Formats: sequence, structure tokens, C-alpha cells
Amino acid sequence: MQKVNLCNYDTGTLPRLSAEECEKLLERVAGGDTSAREQLVMANVRLVLSVIGRFRGKASSDDLFQVGVVGLMKAIDGFDRSFNVRFSTYAVPMIIGEIRRFIKEETSIKVSRSMRDIAYKTLKAREEMSVGRSEPSLMEVAAEIDVPYKDVVTALDAVSEPISLQEYVYGDGDDNVSLIDQLGDKRCCEDKWIDDISIKSALSELPERERKIILLRYYKGRTQTEISRIMGISQAQVSRLEKGALAYIREFVEP
Repeated sequence: MQKVNLCNYDTGTLPRLSAEECEKLLERVAGGDTSAREQLVMANVRLVLSVIGRFRGKASSDDLFQVGVVGLMKAIDGFDRSFNVRFSTYAVPMIIGEIRRFIKEETSIKVSRSMRDIAYKTLKAREEMSVGRSEPSLMEVAAEIDVPYKDVVTALDAVSEPISLQEYVYGDGDDNVSLIDQLGDKRCCEDKWIDDISIKSALSELPERERKIILLRYYKGRTQTEISRIMGISQAQVSRLEKGALAYIREFVEP
């Protein structure tokens, strides 16, 4: 087995737990057993290391690891068998959420609150204006909310971060956890990292054209150029609609 030294851990020496062993330790943790908690932390260090790889370059590896472990411990303390999900499925968004909060606090380049407010108003207004008519243009939405067009575009760009919904954020043999697993698990959440509304519900709320773009882009793996040909619109329009749709979806699944 390949050994990886990261954050002073040799992954080749880390313990592995079967699903049954993990469940028993979680039961002991629920009963206040601190030694079981420590065992679970050590057995899931690989999970933390796998997740922090997605954030490489955003902060130091040591800082990411320490914050990731905090998220792991919160997952251990908060896990309940009634969630009816694997522990790793529950833990990954907890770890990611903890890291994302840390990065948001530490990064020197932050999306201002005003930009977030504009993005929210834009998405809300566009949804309301789409009722009983075709989807309004961003120019129309900007006029409706009385915000300069360029500020609307900037705000949507600022809160949009294209990602692959099929990207695996953790994998250990057969225990693979993809981002779509996290977004689709209604009960796997902390601080609204995953809201009560699943990714499917979020998609169903999108206008038909944007929903089709997201499905083609992230489920079918089509490029923006291919989508522009399929839908008969420009690549620039596809890009704008994709960014807006992703921003809309994130309103459901992120704090």
C-alpha cells in the first residue's frame, strides 16, 4: 500500500475500520466514551486528507488539516443513526463546511456583503419575473431591482464557482463520496451547508433553459460550445446562464 506523509501523518499506518466497527464506536461516543471518539478521529484522518486536497493553495496544508479535523470531530459528535447514511457521507460536508468557513474568514479577497445581496435580489427577481412569461434578461432584472447592469453581472460572477457535481471528494475503496451525494442528501447537513432542499429540488426550480444547460454540462459532460450548438444560442449566453444557475443552486445548498 502506498504511504503518504502529510501533516505529520503516515497514511500507511493509519487504522481502518469496517462499517460494523465504525458503528460500534459511534454508539460508544454517543454514550460519552472519549477513547472511542479518539479512535474514530484517527481512523478517519484519511477522510480529512482527501477532502483538504480540494482546497490546496487556499491556505497552508497544516491549517486546512487542523480545521478539517475540527469538522470531523463535529461530525462524530453530531452523527445519529437515524440519519440513515454512511458516516463518511455525513462527515464530508461537515469537514468541507468547516474548511470553507475558515477560508472565507482568512482570505484577503472576499465577496462583499453588498455583492451577495445584489446576487440574491437578482435571482429572486428573475424567478418572480419568469412567472407566466419567458425568462427576463439580466438587463430587465437590473432595471426591476434598480441596480446597475454591470453590478448585477459582477455580483453573479462573484458568487458563482463552477464545479463538477460528479467530482469525488473522498474515495476509499468502494466507499466513494461525490459532491452530488452530498448535495442530494437532505439530512446530511450543518449550518445549512446542505439545506432541507435537495439538489434535485433546486434543479426543478430553475427555468427550463438553465436546467437543461446544467444537465448537459454536469451530467452529460458537454462543453459550453457543444451546448450552444444544441440549444441554438451563443457560447457567451450559455456561460452567463450557467453561472446564474449555479448561483441559484448555491442559494439552496450553502450558507
